Formats: sequence, C-alpha cells, structure tokens
Amino acid sequence: MPNVIAFRPRSATESLRRPRILIRAAREGQSGWRRDRDLRRLLRLDHTPAPGAALPRLRAEEALQNDARLQRAADYDMHRHVLLMIAILAEMRAAVADAPVPVRAGARIGAAMLAQVGLAISAPGTASPAHP
Repeated sequence: MPNVIAFRPRSATESLRRPRILIRAAREGQSGWRRDRDLRRLLRLDHTPAPGAALPRLRAEEALQNDARLQRAADYDMHRHVLLMIAILAEMRAAVADAPVPVRAGARIGAAMLAQVGLAISAPGTASPAHP
C-alpha cells in the first residue's frame, strides 16, 4: 500500500465564500462594468483576453486580497478587492454566454438560457456545497 494520500484538486468553479457586503458591492458594480475597458486596466493588459481566460488570474489576485483582508494587513486595498470581485462575476457570465452549446437530440439551449443559469448560480443563498 503506497504511503501517499491523494486529494482532489480544488475546482476553478468552486464557490467563493466572502462577506455579504463585498458580494453586494460587486453585484452593484456590474452595471458600470465595461469588459474591454475595465478588464485591461485592472489586469494591466494590452489586449482583452477571451471570455473566461482571465478567470484563473483574477481568482488568484482576489485570493491574495482576501488573505490581506483576513489578516487585516495595512496594504489591503478594498477598492481593488471590489473591482476584482466585479471582474470575476462579469467574466463568469461572459464565459457562460460565450460557451459552445452542446446539441443533444431534442434539446435546444441558447446562450440566453445559459446566461440565466449563470445568474441563478450567483444569486444570494444558492451557494453549492463543496464536493468531497
């Protein structure tokens, strides 16, 4: 028997557990979000990446901000944290809307339907439990 414990890797789609006020601020900021302008500025990029491609970087930077928040670090930037959360929510919606729709016999699901599903997933009180 090997002496190695295998852990399942954390999913990139695993829900974020953040303070309600932070999520509320991020949702309110969705109306003013302009992907081409704001994503490039936030990540300091020359070109806007494909929808969903920036999610790993956004989540990594948001995790750093969240750690600083939890540690009450002096360099914690609440404004950047909210902007990162706005970007994560917007990129998740953009990735769902841009995803190719699998065609099954007798089933037609459009991008609008997928976007509604993405909105329902991010609605308050619908956090999914972590999978073991």
